[in-house]
Amino acid sequence: MKTARSILGMAAAMTLTSTAVLAQEPTPGYNYHIPAKVMTPDTVETRIGTLKFFDGMPHNETVEKLYDNLLHIRGVETFLNGVPATSIEGLRQGQLSLGADASHKVVIFDKLADSAALFLTANTDTVYTSAFLDLQKDGPTVVEIPAKCGPGTVNDAYFRFVVDMGAPGPDAGKGGKYLILPPDYKGELEGPIGGKSTEIDGESYYVVKSPSYVNWLILRGFLVDGKPDAANAMFKEGLKIYPLSKAAKPPKMEFISGSEKFWNTVHANNYEFYEELNHVIQREPVSFLDPELRGLFASVGVYKGKPFAPTEHQKKILTDAVAIGNATARALVFQPRLEDVHYYPGSKWSTAFVGGDYQWLGDKGQGGRNLDARTLFFYQATVNTPAMVLKMIGRGSQYAYIASDKSGDYLDGGKNYKLTIPANVPAKDFWSVVIYDPQTRSELQTSQPFPSKNNKRDKLIENKDGSVTLYFGPTAPAGKESNWTQTVPKKGWYTLLRLYGPLEPWFDKTWRPGEIELVK
Repeated sequence: MKTARSILGMAAAMTLTSTAVLAQEPTPGYNYHIPAKVMTPDTVETRIGTLKFFDGMPHNETVEKLYDNLLHIRGVETFLNGVPATSIEGLRQGQLSLGADASHKVVIFDKLADSAALFLTANTDTVYTSAFLDLQKDGPTVVEIPAKCGPGTVNDAYFRFVVDMGAPGPDAGKGGKYLILPPDYKGELEGPIGGKSTEIDGESYYVVKSPSYVNWLILRGFLVDGKPDAANAMFKEGLKIYPLSKAAKPPKMEFISGSEKFWNTVHANNYEFYEELNHVIQREPVSFLDPELRGLFASVGVYKGKPFAPTEHQKKILTDAVAIGNATARALVFQPRLEDVHYYPGSKWSTAFVGGDYQWLGDKGQGGRNLDARTLFFYQATVNTPAMVLKMIGRGSQYAYIASDKSGDYLDGGKNYKLTIPANVPAKDFWSVVIYDPQTRSELQTSQPFPSKNNKRDKLIENKDGSVTLYFGPTAPAGKESNWTQTVPKKGWYTLLRLYGPLEPWFDKTWRPGEIELVK
């Protein structure tokens, strides 16, 4: 209950406040003083020039400038957010160029992934087998995985995880049948993300439903005695892909070699990027992307059901926008500033899965999706799966990349460097170091078809303490040829460290790789 004294005090305070307000001169044109923070001056200086207004209403020339700027902003954001879709599309187009135009026609790197092809951060250490599913044409599609298959994954047309197969998948390396349902499937089968075992006509399937018609299947087979022969036989004898409707008489599998030949799977970094994205949007169902993302793409003219036909003026703006988007993505990759991007304090070794989540959701989604982290990954890499992020002792894989030496300078192909890999590398299966071209984010092209070192394939010279020192430069250091990877003068390079079957010391960071050091 308020006392008389408190009521009198409140009345006095209100009187003082009212007096202060009345003491302020009214803003011209108003009955009261209007706070400056809600007003727009007649002239405003900005990074896009001088903006002019009549009582808050922009002049005609300012309106044109602002709409151009809005298209430019949306063009940059479309590039940064559209890379997952165009990257998958680039892979699909690349396989089409080799004749892989149906799901039963698969590309196999039977002689491993060498540096001839443009393929984002491919490894030289496993036998890749790659196929594209067309669920719109084929309907529910079966993928039979052979036993002892290494890590395998299906990603949708926006590079989202659909299901794992092989070692990290529901079949746990024992092999099995997977059934991939199209996004518009209507029937009794259920397909939650992650796979659900279902019996159909007496056969057991792991059933999943994809958000898109096009899906990428990528499988890996391990080397045996440093050779791909066993993995090649496993895939050629055991991998089957066919529409469920043709299960009684599936088409004969065709394996097309992707080794030792040039072909491109990398998306455009110029105006053609928008045309590649448009192709994806026109093909996939509206439900494929959420309204926010579809709205962003539509704001630059990439609109499902309508032709992508910007005016010459708009095309000029979008050409500049994609140039800035591309440059921004390169800054994110090669000079990352994201929190937790570096594995160790003071180190240049970085993770491509910033936040430790394959969906790039930090703090269990508290801060939403880390958009820059997603761009950092998809601009340089492919394959999206929890198996590349989660702590899976002795299974899956882990990665770290580095683009600078110990001093923070970019790695220069005309200089000589060394990298020490300490003893007892925590990798049950193998470890490798592969170097890449920063332009293409593909393997560096030199006289060495495989710009890499692998502890199971290569006869590396060990130091007395069991560590291995790797060397990089245009010429091999005397006596260290087996530990040397060639670089190209006047070109940069960067590298990825891979651990297959990672062990606890990797996760608790009691083991860590050395930094790359300049050798003068």
